[in-house]
Amino acid sequence: MAGRSARVASEQMAERQDDSGSLPPPRPLDVIDQDILRMLQADGRASIRSVAERVHVSRANAYARINRLVEDGVIRGFGARVNHERAGQGTSAYITLKIVQNSWRTVREELRQLPGASHIALVGGDFDVLLLVHVSDNRALRELVLTRLQAIPQVLSTRTLLVFEEEDLEPQG
Repeated sequence: MAGRSARVASEQMAERQDDSGSLPPPRPLDVIDQDILRMLQADGRASIRSVAERVHVSRANAYARINRLVEDGVIRGFGARVNHERAGQGTSAYITLKIVQNSWRTVREELRQLPGASHIALVGGDFDVLLLVHVSDNRALRELVLTRLQAIPQVLSTRTLLVFEEEDLEPQG
């Protein structure tokens, strides 16, 4: 999927992310689709040829299946797994936010603009939003929380949970 095909798929996904209502209803995934997903999660740069060989289908079939998974919104993108510490983002934290009722869409747009924001989730429970950030150091984290987050009018309160160690889980295969 390297090269031009990956670029085209990424451009198509970016266009669809703006209008998630245009996605078709979910279809069941068969064993071959699931194998393709596991392969691409482990190596997003895998070639169509290697995918086809590993799942025992033709290259045309593998290409069509990957395109369908992209078009259906199952595959949201292709990217690199980053070692944040080695990339100069040695401080990670989960930040919980309580927000004004019915302000999720506005808050989400503000959070997307934050430097180092890695994951945003609307959740149920004692808080409303869970935000994962990766920043250079504690000073940058302090700036992000005290200056940027708490300046958002819809944010009522925050709580910062410093991450001491983290590990991305590899796909089960």
